[in-house]
Amino acid sequence: MTQKQTPDWQELASSIGNLLAPSMAKDHPNLPVVKAEGCYYYGADGKKYLDFTSGIAVENVGHRHPKVVQAIKDSADHLLHGPSGVIIYESILKLAYELQQILPPKLDNFFFANSGTEAIEGGIKLAKYATKRPYVVSFTGCFHGRSIGALSVSTSKSKYRKYMQPSWLTYQLPYAHPEDLPEGEDPADYFPKKLERDVEKLFNHQVTPEEVACIILEPVLGEGGYIIPPKEWLAKVREICDRHGILLIFDEVQTGFGRTGDWFAAQTFGVTPDIMAIAKGIAAGMPLSATVASKELMAKWPLGTHGTTFGGNPMACSAALASLDVMKEEQLLKRARDMGAYAMEQLDGLKEKHSSIKTIRGVGLMIGIELQNADTGKPDGDAVMKVLDECLERGVLFYLCGNAGEVIRMIPPLTVTKEQIDTGIQVLDQALDTLKNAKEE
Repeated sequence: MTQKQTPDWQELASSIGNLLAPSMAKDHPNLPVVKAEGCYYYGADGKKYLDFTSGIAVENVGHRHPKVVQAIKDSADHLLHGPSGVIIYESILKLAYELQQILPPKLDNFFFANSGTEAIEGGIKLAKYATKRPYVVSFTGCFHGRSIGALSVSTSKSKYRKYMQPSWLTYQLPYAHPEDLPEGEDPADYFPKKLERDVEKLFNHQVTPEEVACIILEPVLGEGGYIIPPKEWLAKVREICDRHGILLIFDEVQTGFGRTGDWFAAQTFGVTPDIMAIAKGIAAGMPLSATVASKELMAKWPLGTHGTTFGGNPMACSAALASLDVMKEEQLLKRARDMGAYAMEQLDGLKEKHSSIKTIRGVGLMIGIELQNADTGKPDGDAVMKVLDECLERGVLFYLCGNAGEVIRMIPPLTVTKEQIDTGIQVLDQALDTLKNAKEE
């Protein structure tokens, strides 16, 4: 039997549905690329695309930063795989030490894994094991991953939970969503008081606080729409946890490593959790994550209660170390704050021009542009998809989020320049013009 010759990759790309599961292949926009560098993807069509997704908040130091690439090559010369515990190696220990220097106090002990979802699973397991309590409380709109445990606390979209029979000992509370704010109220005052009332109802009617192991949340909603809560609300969550002996978990998978203008959103908002899940921007594209807690808390989670084969891969740890060096050397935290403020200023001007923009929310270089139907004021996910397609045609890649897909994510690498921001916003302006003109015809 003659073996068929493998088609060239562009032929394979055209038959993606025959090769990959729809749940993997049907995302937007399936752009065929041959290379990435800095803030750009290079398409198979010969075009260069400005990337305002950072590989979904992963490439914080830019695609293929030379120092990261060299670190991976150097590591590959010595060690490709290291099941930590069976063997031990320098890069994993050095990374743990360096992370201790940038994380909030007492978050100084690490279980390394491969993905954000794994870090979340680890955090929930740690909380339940350490407290010997069965229940978890999360917030409506948060996204924590799609494996069964993480999905039990993910509520950004109901379709993610469909047919999953979510009976996983979890309860949900309302997030501090601006749409719930009564007119004339101060969010810094209203939302902490509302949370106190919501928690009292939960504990009086559904579960006692003595049964709750942890409360988990994203300090800024990611997939749920880039919602930024008042720091007073996050402080109230911390206070409630302290009052009842409940552990607080921050999902910093998307907000971490400079995205909000600090190393972590915990520092941006001045609230420190007991457990943190970190991933995405940690290793510039290599699969790596960590569940982080204090040494005292981790000591309650002994050998055999959790494990990993690939977590803390030596090449990924080397990439993470190089990425941390780049962030420090190139002052990317300050750059995220400065470029984020500049982008928000330019986008505010765009909002004045386009009635389809309902609101713009941002912290650091984590920016959401919410579109609405200009006639009804309702979220307009269809408009977002049209705008994304128009921007792609003009060479800029954005992504979406929000319950109805109504929010455009603007999350460029932290190395982005003013000129690149200007280019991206100009293209966005043109795409919104096209949308408006199409409606008027």
